[in-house]
Amino acid sequence: MEAVDTLVKYGQSYQSKVVASLISDVKFLEQVYEITKPAFFESEANRWIIDMVLQYFSEYRSAPTMEVFKIKTGEIEDKVLKQTVIEQLKNVYQQIGSEELPYVRKEFLTFAKNQKVKEALFQSVDLLKAGNYDKIIDTMMAASKVGVESDLGLDYIQNFESIMENVKRDSCPTGWDVIDELMDGGLGPGELGVVMAPSGIGKSWFLSKIACAALQKGMDVLHYTLELSESYVGQRYTTILTGIQTSEHLQRKDEIIRRIKAMPGRVRIKYYPPQFASAKTIAAHIEKIRATGFKPALIIIDYADLLKSGNRGGDGLYAELGGIYEELRGLSGEAGIPVWTATQTNRAAIDHEVIQADSVGDSYKKVQTADFIMSVSRKTKDKLSKTGRIHIVKNRFGPDGLTFPAKIDTYHGIMDVFAENSADGQMATKESKNGEGLEKKLLHKKYVENMG
Repeated sequence: MEAVDTLVKYGQSYQSKVVASLISDVKFLEQVYEITKPAFFESEANRWIIDMVLQYFSEYRSAPTMEVFKIKTGEIEDKVLKQTVIEQLKNVYQQIGSEELPYVRKEFLTFAKNQKVKEALFQSVDLLKAGNYDKIIDTMMAASKVGVESDLGLDYIQNFESIMENVKRDSCPTGWDVIDELMDGGLGPGELGVVMAPSGIGKSWFLSKIACAALQKGMDVLHYTLELSESYVGQRYTTILTGIQTSEHLQRKDEIIRRIKAMPGRVRIKYYPPQFASAKTIAAHIEKIRATGFKPALIIIDYADLLKSGNRGGDGLYAELGGIYEELRGLSGEAGIPVWTATQTNRAAIDHEVIQADSVGDSYKKVQTADFIMSVSRKTKDKLSKTGRIHIVKNRFGPDGLTFPAKIDTYHGIMDVFAENSADGQMATKESKNGEGLEKKLLHKKYVENMG
């Protein structure tokens, strides 16, 4: 006699997480669709939800949204069941983004595959009695193949035309034309970009500037900050988007609100304490926020060196930091969203006119892993003249080793990068040289004051 095992031994919380996985991860739903049964679940509410999810996927090849659930639950005639389903859906949506979901998916896949094998064994008893041995082999072979990932990879010859059609990357521009041209349009899904600079030079400002460029093009941005508060990062966005310095934000509040609300894109800023969050923490948060309808086109992480490594306690700081960057690049690929972050250089780099790859701090694996790295150098003369230099340290999309003059005024949120031979570029270079004179005057003034 055939019997179907249930998930009772895993508990209600686990079963809710399975349901959360099915409605938030279409690839997982596609993988387990044929081997998932409502009877696996204890509660009638979960069985109703699973049955609806499977029916919806069968027809539309996607998971039902919250709006679909609202419509479907409205059609339930049994008032008690209707209320139970609504409460369970609330619980399920709270589970989306849990760090335990990867483990839950793995365990459920094993459970469902085992049930399929068990079902095949029961069928084989009757086939054995009938002497249909070939059918037994076919039945068991079919059971062993269920739940296998459907994506078998790209057939290069068969799909050659589609390769040609998809040569253009779906990239997110930085907002600096001269940089975007080098990057073939910007950073794309599965790619990691890094801003490298000494402490206090403006790494966070540059990340926010990249984010604001995306907002102005109607893209949604997720900004993770591990150093500055959410409101402080928000103030920087305000300065960059309006040109109004922080000290004037309160006086010009109405003007700022009007201009910010006119932005076509949206941004969510999330703070985590240093060494608290890992790439997995961020992946879980992305999954959770996507379930609310917010679809990020760009992720900013300020900055990666402050994340918790999945390799903690392993082979030392070098491997830990290198592992973080590998995890972030993997996160970008898994989520299908480009990721920009920043890293600090070693101390000696603060005196460099141009910062090269050998100035990266703690782990060279950062350079090996990232797809694009740009360094920002600002000596004292540059801070006085509001200038700087952007050097392309690494570029998987085109040439590197190039240096560009920049105008950098953090009081007004200005971070402009120019072609060297352009009028603006020549002006920035000239102003940087003038900064040497300002620096000498400042040093002379301090000398006179000290001597006096």
